[in-house]
Amino acid sequence: MIKVALGQFAVRREWQENARICVDLMQQAQQQGARLLVLPEAVLARDISDPDLAVKSAQPLDGPFLSQLLAASSNNTLTTVLTLHVPGNDGRVWNALVVIRAGEIVARYDKLHLYDAFAVQESRNVSAGDRVPPLVEVDGLNVGLMTCYDIRFPELARRLALDGADLLVLPAAWVRGPLKEMHWEVLITARALENTCYVVAAGECGPRNIGNSMVVDPLGVAVARAAEGPALVLADIDPQRIADARRALPVLLNRRFGRPELT
Repeated sequence: MIKVALGQFAVRREWQENARICVDLMQQAQQQGARLLVLPEAVLARDISDPDLAVKSAQPLDGPFLSQLLAASSNNTLTTVLTLHVPGNDGRVWNALVVIRAGEIVARYDKLHLYDAFAVQESRNVSAGDRVPPLVEVDGLNVGLMTCYDIRFPELARRLALDGADLLVLPAAWVRGPLKEMHWEVLITARALENTCYVVAAGECGPRNIGNSMVVDPLGVAVARAAEGPALVLADIDPQRIADARRALPVLLNRRFGRPELT
């Protein structure tokens, strides 16, 4: 049994404020006995009145924002997951998910599926990644990495499950809109149930996004969730629950299709 934490907050315009909030959430999660902390998507800076802020505020991974979080990480036993915008090519940026532990970056994943939907065009400022994310081991569990819009693409979750994921993490900034809260809950539940794995999804809760961070277990049961405001949500991840679900519902063994591959 391991404890996970979801740090839901409203991302500010100034990176210094966001760094302070992230470090505080790391301290709270550590004090609560969590081993894994998932923060929202794009925690470096946000301002809904400035759609180009992602480019203007981007920092390299050795920049001051992540350096502060790495320093905090060196003093705790957490594995922390978040995304931030990193300078890229042609004036655009990468939406980079990073996993940090013991003061080091242990994994990076550049978001594959960019949110060009519902009148939003993430690709205007962001370049798409071109690699399937790695698995990260946390206390004997294999953690698969996904970011926000990725949840709408079942091939990625299935690929990670077939690669050995017991748990999927999803930093997100899920935009409000008609039926969007329902989409969020249905998609997270579906990805968990169809792959018999936990999904730990942390949402940003500013004026444009829904919050509603949640943990869903391998049989589709929501075992923890936040509302629309800032929160630190805790949940227990039970390896026996995964084993029992996969024995009762062996969809990964019964499938007739091959392993999804990135085109």
